[in-house]
Amino acid sequence: MTSRMIILSTNHPQLRFPYKEVFRVVKIVAQEEGKKIPALAVIWTHRRFIRTINKKFLAHDYDTDVIAFPLGDDGGVEAEIYINLDAARNQAKIYHVTYREEARRLLVHGILHVLGYDDQSPRNKKRMRAREDHLVARMSEKTRMS
Repeated sequence: MTSRMIILSTNHPQLRFPYKEVFRVVKIVAQEEGKKIPALAVIWTHRRFIRTINKKFLAHDYDTDVIAFPLGDDGGVEAEIYINLDAARNQAKIYHVTYREEARRLLVHGILHVLGYDDQSPRNKKRMRAREDHLVARMSEKTRMS
């Protein structure tokens, strides 16, 4: 069994996401992608904080839902993923899903980024979205089977 270090932090004043679910999502994405994820930090945050991160490190002065920073380059994944829980709540309403489903999708999206997926071109965005949809559907299947 591969040991894995996942650091979780929440700095949102009200919203939360279940820690056990983070471990489940990371495990499923790693298995499905055939990758090892030895170290990962997931920071559940709010709109103002993620905007600050976006501006400081990416020179983008706007809110976003996920920011992923791959940190390792030795073949293993070491990364930080920042997830805006305010965006998860708002997008859940727009897409007619639960807050938890949308937060899970954002986590999957962030993990895919640190595994090398990008969504900067229409082609890559379509490819990444298809993979994201597949993974989210697999998680729903595994939840129903449990």
